[in-house]
Amino acid sequence: MKPILCIETATKSCSVALSLKGELLGFKEHVSENYSHSEQLTVFIQSLLEQHDLKPTDLSAIAISSGPGSYTGLRIGVATAKGLCYALDIPLIDISTLESMAYGMKERYPNHTLCPMIDARRMEVYCALFGKHHTEVSAKVIESDSFANELSQEKIVFFGDGATKCQSVIQHPNAHFELGVFPSAKQMVALAHQKMIKKDFEEVAYYEPFYLKNGVNSAQK
Repeated sequence: MKPILCIETATKSCSVALSLKGELLGFKEHVSENYSHSEQLTVFIQSLLEQHDLKPTDLSAIAISSGPGSYTGLRIGVATAKGLCYALDIPLIDISTLESMAYGMKERYPNHTLCPMIDARRMEVYCALFGKHHTEVSAKVIESDSFANELSQEKIVFFGDGATKCQSVIQHPNAHFELGVFPSAKQMVALAHQKMIKKDFEEVAYYEPFYLKNGVNSAQK
């Protein structure tokens, strides 16, 4: 099996990772308020490949973080991934941004329900629950009674760039907040490997990221 390239551009984090047989080989990432993905992404990919003495033709697949998140960031990531897949004639693997965030946090909090949050306008976040309670990805306006039913039954870890503004609103002894957490291509590695084994691939020509909202995502630019 040849390496998989993972690409994450759904938020302020521009992140790429190389993996082989489900193991991380290396990664490059940078979090910027300026959303400089268009300048950084291809440079990161080229640098990472060169660092491991690899060429694009050595890749077996491209895994893309599908969102929800920044409209512009997702478009840049998906356009780059599809371009590579077309040029190299290799498969495209879709990885949910929130699912990969939850997967990355699971080792630290194995007995908690996890709630990754991506910032949207005002008091809105894109979120989902992973654990005892499982919910589909949704755009949720956070209020004082948000997740009240779930919190009455179990501990929930809220994290991601959307969690910061929710900390002062969701006040419950079972609510725990991990701040300063962004999606990373490193978190995609195991999930991408699983889909590669199953040959769970996307139709490159018709693939679009998961914007969640119609038209333009309201989260960021």
